[in-house]
Amino acid sequence: MAPAFARFGRTHIPGILSVASAEALHTGLRQERGWVCSTMGSDGGVDLPLDGLAALTPEQEAGFLKLAHRQAAHGFHYMFDTIRISDKVEAGDPVSPVLKAAYDLVNGPAFLEFIAALTGTSRGVYADIQATRFRPGHYLTQHDDHRDGAGRLCAYVLNLTPQWRADWGGLLTFIDGDGHVAEAYTPAFNALNVLKVPQAHAVSCVAPFADGARLSLTGWVRDARPAK
Repeated sequence: MAPAFARFGRTHIPGILSVASAEALHTGLRQERGWVCSTMGSDGGVDLPLDGLAALTPEQEAGFLKLAHRQAAHGFHYMFDTIRISDKVEAGDPVSPVLKAAYDLVNGPAFLEFIAALTGTSRGVYADIQATRFRPGHYLTQHDDHRDGAGRLCAYVLNLTPQWRADWGGLLTFIDGDGHVAEAYTPAFNALNVLKVPQAHAVSCVAPFADGARLSLTGWVRDARPAK
């Protein structure tokens, strides 16, 4: 896989974990209750409690989503549910055993050494991690993951939705210099996507007829731990 990554700066790796491990992660994410809606407000990123959104009437919820989509039409914007696992673990907040196991997995030598062999760099010493859940109407518009001083070497997405169709949306799309979709990965169960930073990509909007939510564990492998 390393030659393919060297050529394209990305790769899709099916069957990355044992089936039992992938199923345990999926079940754990389905049972989690700590989700928040991550989106962008006038001052940047904001996390909104789902309890508050659940109190909206259907008309209010549709209006909220319509406003977000209007903002997404003209630049970087996003909306999806998240649990910021690494932030919670490193702050000493309680997390479920499944989320702690996921944090330990991506920061363990097996994962970091695998990423080093795949990407050709041994500078990765830390991986942050969040759970993401894309429901109908959720999206992540085009961006390249670069942030000055963040030390991001590559991004990863561990897909944990047992059944998903490409026409449901939620595809990880890679965008070339002409604005075309050069390649797209369907979120296949137990598949790991790894992409070099920076690289233009997006997550296409999940269709209103999608039968379920797109679940994954995502983050960046970095060359240093974030300063506290």
